Amino acid sequence: MIHDGIVGLIGPPQRESIALQVIAAIFLLIGLWTPIAGAVVTLAEVSIALRGTDHLRSMILLATIAAAIAILGPGAQSIDAVLFGRKRLDV
Repeated sequence: MIHDGIVGLIGPPQRESIALQVIAAIFLLIGLWTPIAGAVVTLAEVSIALRGTDHLRSMILLATIAAAIAILGPGAQSIDAVLFGRKRLDV
């Protein structure tokens, strides 16, 4: 996502909200507001895929990964875990 955002900022103008994708990707990378950032990336990628793109497979893949991260939540070394505590689900 960061690569696509940088290419979008350097290359020709695109219809997508590149800045929103880059910010959400950075939040996912550092683990800050993980569920919200994952949902934002999922919605952005799905909207890009529905409007038409040359790289449909990569948009679907990024949307699926972002949705999985949003559902699973942050890891033990993330900023969310430091700020809000580590959540464990005992099965």
